[in-house]
Amino acid sequence: MLRRKAEETLRQWADSDSRKCLMIRGARQVGKTFLADRLGEQFNQYVRINFLETPAMAAIFSGNLDVETLLMNFSVYMPTAKFEPGKTLLFLDEIQECPEAITSLKFWAQDGRFKVLVSGSMLGIDHKRPSSYPVGAVEYLDMTSLDFEEYLWALGVSEAVTAHLRDCFEKCLPVAPPIHDQMMRNLRTYLVTGGMPEAVSIYIERNSMAETDQKLRTILTDYRYDIAHYASADIKLKAEKCYFSLPEQLAKANHKFQYSIVEKGGNARKYGSSVDWLRNAYLTVECRNVTNLEMPLAVHQDMTQFRLYPTDIGLLTSMYDYPFKALLLSSGQQAALQAKGGIYEALIAEMLYKRGHRELFFRKNEQATFEIEYLLEREEGIVPIEVKSGRSRSRSLDRLLEREEIPYGYKLIDGNVGRAGKKITLPLYMAMFL
Repeated sequence: MLRRKAEETLRQWADSDSRKCLMIRGARQVGKTFLADRLGEQFNQYVRINFLETPAMAAIFSGNLDVETLLMNFSVYMPTAKFEPGKTLLFLDEIQECPEAITSLKFWAQDGRFKVLVSGSMLGIDHKRPSSYPVGAVEYLDMTSLDFEEYLWALGVSEAVTAHLRDCFEKCLPVAPPIHDQMMRNLRTYLVTGGMPEAVSIYIERNSMAETDQKLRTILTDYRYDIAHYASADIKLKAEKCYFSLPEQLAKANHKFQYSIVEKGGNARKYGSSVDWLRNAYLTVECRNVTNLEMPLAVHQDMTQFRLYPTDIGLLTSMYDYPFKALLLSSGQQAALQAKGGIYEALIAEMLYKRGHRELFFRKNEQATFEIEYLLEREEGIVPIEVKSGRSRSRSLDRLLEREEIPYGYKLIDGNVGRAGKKITLPLYMAMFL
């Protein structure tokens, strides 16, 4: 059974005195429903509606939305459902399919007798807008597929090992070589399995990369259908083209997203709204170029210069042919190394996103003589991150660290931990701690 960090957040909410409903947001198939069902086991009464599976249940919310009326409606449409004050969890799944249910959250929160948990895969897009959004009645939990640390838990890596890794990260100490080598092997398998719970479960239980790959390709097909179902008519085909152009976008020496790769003659006017749709559907994360290295970085971002990455690395590598995955699993084959630059860059973007960095920034000058893959804002100042699939020199990072206002910087490589002045070298897998 997969262990998820979000479980603790759910338990804290369930045990709190908060009257607010909790909304879990995230892409489809990242484990939202599974965790809700798990939480439901802790309640005397667990009432669950999935508006995709049983759209007829939307009738419960078709009239007045005060709680007494809703309870009466439940007794008609779900006669076995029991509502026990203080001991009932109501879970409304795929709530984006029932706008009135979203509106009702205000009244559930005001009533306060029952815990109400909701989730949806397309809550960030304007699919079916509710007549009145329950402002102030909802808390939010953004959920992703398994991050790398959760993936290690699934593999059975002990708490002692992850504690050793964190200690090495915090103290800039080398990781014990046998552990480091195993972590790099684990990272390579994470590259091709990603963190989608069903895919990870198949890999763990059956030790079959072929079956895992088949599941990931099925999820990609599901996502293709989701885009067709939820995106408006003027966006759906363009959003699909943008999403499935990611391998080609990242294969370029310059990984900047180019509309001309999506379609010859393509431009922001035609495809910009499609890119926004993918981000709002939790399928991609953008990394924008900044014109100045001053905080806040968002003030200096160039909205026309951005890179686009998927929110799950396994879905990206499953857009390639299956034999390519074997190359990614190997260490040193030239064909894989040629592509690993863009893929490892996408991997780090995904790892940062799953650590809560929802806005990512990079810096590349017009002459292409200076490039830093990621920039983090810390209390100490701007912290640059350079990503290397091999162990080549980091000229741009070295130049940047000469500036007094830059406190330190990270170089992520396939080697071990080290430090030279303000430059901290980390293994790629330690991005899970950033």
